[in-house]
Amino acid sequence: MNRAKQNLLGLTREELGAFAESIGEPRYRGQQIFGWLYARGAREFRAMTDLGKAFRESLQNSAAIEGLSFVSREASRHDGTTKFLFELSDGLKIESVLIPPASAFRPGEATRDDEQTRLTLCVSTQVGCPLDCAFCATGTMGFSRNLTTGEIVDQILQALHLTGKRITNIVFMGMGEPMLNYDNVMRSLDIITHGIGIAARHITISTAGWADKIRQMGDEHRRAKLAVSLHSAVEETRSRLMPVTRRYPLQALLAAIEHYYRAVKLRVTYEFIFFEGVNDTDAEVARLIKFARRVPSKINVIPYHSIAFTGVQGFAASLRPSTRTEAIVDRLRSNNLTVMMRSSAGEDIAAACGQLAIKTLRRSRASVS
Repeated sequence: MNRAKQNLLGLTREELGAFAESIGEPRYRGQQIFGWLYARGAREFRAMTDLGKAFRESLQNSAAIEGLSFVSREASRHDGTTKFLFELSDGLKIESVLIPPASAFRPGEATRDDEQTRLTLCVSTQVGCPLDCAFCATGTMGFSRNLTTGEIVDQILQALHLTGKRITNIVFMGMGEPMLNYDNVMRSLDIITHGIGIAARHITISTAGWADKIRQMGDEHRRAKLAVSLHSAVEETRSRLMPVTRRYPLQALLAAIEHYYRAVKLRVTYEFIFFEGVNDTDAEVARLIKFARRVPSKINVIPYHSIAFTGVQGFAASLRPSTRTEAIVDRLRSNNLTVMMRSSAGEDIAAACGQLAIKTLRRSRASVS
């Protein structure tokens, strides 16, 4: 009876060591495979030239390297942002976005050398998303499944191979809620840092506010940066924009953030889109200032990118970018808060923040008002 081949892509260094032992090889062979898979991006065992012919033949018989299938890429004519479309083994599809140096910032906002030179890949963690935020196209797809560790990591390996460029930063801000795929996201984080060689300080995990997992990140002393998609510090407003608030009210979210900060002492980023007449009033801004002062933080102000192409209706369709955004930013800064204004990188190819959605999987969305 033939044993099914073990897919090695997505296994950690320890798991690869255990696999090597399971086929009668020394454990250190797993470390060699780890280097070939992630540091060198090998896709075939015959490319692993320092393993020895007999061992490579053994791997050929017992293991496989199965990842994503590249479908297409599309580049912005305005800023060079590139969107990749990948197909999974079950036929589902996901998107990743490569953001060129400094194009994610408004002119004058990125001044440090690392911000001017960094190349950021925005990776997905789920096929679709179950959280249904009113301003996000991915939620219109519904939710199909979590990505495996290998499918998450392979987005980076594929982008490295397809572009031939050095990726300096990773953001878990693509399709899906990373905290709902926590174990695979954290396994991929370990592989990215130890295998691909991107330090945790250059990796950001963005969440809509899944408080339990924010606490777990703190308990595990995870050194990746935490970004919280906030968008309002007023309970009623945030509930309309982000239904997750009904499960984790703002006080529960803030308590989790404070717990995380006490554990790791890393500044938290709050992501914020200002919508006309929704969260841009003086009272809303005052609540944001109070909220943001509870732990050291930075506020990323993101332009609203229309998701009308998904056919949204009701409250979601009524959202418009605030005309007061720059005045609000001035007020936040005058209250000694650190604020960065983001640009609309990739908007012409529906690759900007909040716009990722696979057309064939979109569903209609009812009003969340």
